[in-house]
Amino acid sequence: MTHFTHILAESSNGVRALTLNRPDKRNALNPALIEELTLALHEAATCDCGVVILAGVGPAFCSGLDIEELAATTSTPEDNRRAAEQMAHVLRALYDFPKPVIAAVNGPAIAGGMALATIADFTLATPESKFGFTEVRFGFVPAIVASFLLRQIGEKRTRDLLLTGRMLKAQEALQLGLVTEIVTADELLKTARALAQSLLLNSPLAMQSVKRLLARHAARRLDEEIADAIDANAQQCASEDFQEGIRAFLQRRRADWPSQRIRT
Repeated sequence: MTHFTHILAESSNGVRALTLNRPDKRNALNPALIEELTLALHEAATCDCGVVILAGVGPAFCSGLDIEELAATTSTPEDNRRAAEQMAHVLRALYDFPKPVIAAVNGPAIAGGMALATIADFTLATPESKFGFTEVRFGFVPAIVASFLLRQIGEKRTRDLLLTGRMLKAQEALQLGLVTEIVTADELLKTARALAQSLLLNSPLAMQSVKRLLARHAARRLDEEIADAIDANAQQCASEDFQEGIRAFLQRRRADWPSQRIRT
């Protein structure tokens, strides 16, 4: 098993637990974490485990992209495209994963963190969990997740969540079908492991066939949509609005969007 810096990987009783481990950053996604998670998923796909549990260390599941690290890095257009491709790769790896995946969401799951939480086959949350695709608040585009979200909740609700960037409480996420079950924080991992053990009683081949069938139904359309999404993400990263969104976030102020200013 590979040694990771930002992922805790443990196996027990046929279950591989992958835990995001940047608690000081609320498990924010940076290139190193995304790369490690992608590799951890590929390893879990071929190991002798039957189910994967995805969780986060500390009070947050995942707070989305690490804005502070992003702001400290000078990015070229090529860098922006590679970053979009990297995010698309890990989300696709999760969506196409051949074994059941249970997300145990112990706290906020924001932007890319919400994508990880809700693309999983089962999403368990606590009453305190919060969800939101907040990218538009920072001048960014939640392009890659849009294809997955459309399939889960339909276009009207997808437009609502992506255009407003609003936060959802666990109960609303449950009503939308983005959360499978709400349990207390004390019972979260216990419930996830109980669900995993019940899944292990099923035929591994049959479950793999179900997941492959569902992935095949969406594959061709997803290939095209994600290619478009990567273009959209890379272009938006080069925009003045995105740069202003990052500055406003770091300065804890309201953004003054360049695209909103009246030009004379």
